[in-house]
Amino acid sequence: MLGGYIGTILEVDLTRGRLTDIQLDENIAEMFIGGKGLALKMIYDRFKPDIDPLGPDNTIVFATGPATGTTYPTSGRYHVITMRSPLTSLLGSANSGGKWGPYLKFAGYDAVIISGASDTPVYLGIIDGKAELMDASGIWGMNTFSTTDTILKMLDQPKASVACIGPAGENKVPMACIINDNFRAAGRCGAGAVMGSKNLKAIAVYGTGKVPIARPDALKQDVRTALGKIKENGVTSEGLPIYGTAVLVNTINDHGGYPTRNFQDGYFPEADRQNGPTLSDTYLIGKKACWGCPIGCGRVSKVSDGAFSVSKSEGPEYETIFAFGSDCGIADLEPIIKANYLCNELGLDTISMGTTIACAMELVEKGNIPSSVLSGLDLAFGNAEAMVEAVWRTAYRAGFGAELAHGSRKMAIKFQQPDLSMSVKGLELPAYDPRAIQGIGLNFATANRGGCHVSGYMIAPEITGLPEKLDPYTTSNKAQWTITFQDFTSVVNSSVVCLFNTFALGLPDYTSMLSSITGWDKDESDVLTIGERVTNLERLINNRYGVDEKDDTLPKRLLKEPISSGASKGKVSHLSEMLPEYYTLRGWENGKPTNSKLKELGLL
Repeated sequence: MLGGYIGTILEVDLTRGRLTDIQLDENIAEMFIGGKGLALKMIYDRFKPDIDPLGPDNTIVFATGPATGTTYPTSGRYHVITMRSPLTSLLGSANSGGKWGPYLKFAGYDAVIISGASDTPVYLGIIDGKAELMDASGIWGMNTFSTTDTILKMLDQPKASVACIGPAGENKVPMACIINDNFRAAGRCGAGAVMGSKNLKAIAVYGTGKVPIARPDALKQDVRTALGKIKENGVTSEGLPIYGTAVLVNTINDHGGYPTRNFQDGYFPEADRQNGPTLSDTYLIGKKACWGCPIGCGRVSKVSDGAFSVSKSEGPEYETIFAFGSDCGIADLEPIIKANYLCNELGLDTISMGTTIACAMELVEKGNIPSSVLSGLDLAFGNAEAMVEAVWRTAYRAGFGAELAHGSRKMAIKFQQPDLSMSVKGLELPAYDPRAIQGIGLNFATANRGGCHVSGYMIAPEITGLPEKLDPYTTSNKAQWTITFQDFTSVVNSSVVCLFNTFALGLPDYTSMLSSITGWDKDESDVLTIGERVTNLERLINNRYGVDEKDDTLPKRLLKEPISSGASKGKVSHLSEMLPEYYTLRGWENGKPTNSKLKELGLL
């Protein structure tokens, strides 16, 4: 077997209660690396059309990559793919840190494929090569924190890592996520709801195995080189370690791209009250790093007293601060920290949750939601108490929470204002206004899972100047940059390591690392082609759900309504100038890969 791989995949049929070990095909590993790429290939091979996202035929795959669990920096991640997302009805894709990914490999598996549905609640334990389905009736209904603590005691294995769902997943809320290690989230696209539909409460993993390395001495040098570059880079050595991801609040706001009041504006005057320095000076009580991470961007926060008191919580991250903060017209960190804590406890994606509340606030503001429907919930911009209340109501589908639970797109359609959903392909947008940053807008529009920034993080060149500074207002050459970033990110998510190390590391580093771990002899072009293959395979599957050029767009507001204040005042997204070139360079027609492109990549 190639280095970097355990060589075994666990296939779980919940309907029959059957667990089967299957061997990893080395040729498949070379074509798709692992993580996202491997999971997509498994979904593609098992694809069924017209399935119910919350039905037993919806397959979910948890996958690691060859780098996961090695000494390479930031290799503590895993990727999750669902055949269909209950939020978008397309492929679901999510990624998480913590220690669950490495522990799955140490327990003896590269990936877990789960299909079917159990008649009763169960959880899956994978301990040192032994996998077993166990009764979860006693923990069904628990929040994620209690679930994790209880399973660790039941297994008598306090060092294990638990990935689980909370009440939101059990109640099949389409934006429900998977929480591992209490505060790490496979957040987007509703994978938690898919687990809930299968009566699968959790997966606990632990093992004492090791990841085989093909060229240990070469990997040691790769690690030294990577650590040196991470230490030399300002973002990975200072910005993220000192202030966490909240370091971006002022950077993006000063540029005029910080979405405010459901993207009605791109500048939030009170951003200083929720930025990285303010979080550090007020509520920060510690820092936390994922497994194998030298950057340590994680925050540990506390609100000592008051209506929003929280004894201990990780975060909030930049995206969460935007979603519950500026996007809802809320400046204070205390309610943002509380809402973030509730999302971790109940198992909800903070981006989709916060932006769906913001959408509801604008619907209320414009008179589209009558007060009789709100069940006493005063959803006005700036109402922190109502925002926090809305989070737990959504998890339990209580009162107006039943409407919020659908996500912003379906909710906005129901209340006859579909254009007020700030989403792409049904997935709510993250914390960057594409009117102020043209390349990220192209990425939002073309990202396969919907409104996604981490499939091609164009913020790096357009705002932070890495690997070189691009003018964020111009459309020139943004198509090629976006394609390169998307394909490289597919390599990162298939390897699987943290995207944050790419502020310091590039394709040559990944090429060398993968060769050292696996024993491959591939050049940079070969590796980037694998990334292109993964991106195209994901698009090919979504084409089967009807995705084409009509879906590669942005909310009308971002194309037609100029930003009203701040440094980017007067700007709109010029997507139409970039999209044709993007398709030409991709080898796509009408949003679909051509047969010649699929043959070139070995997908046809």
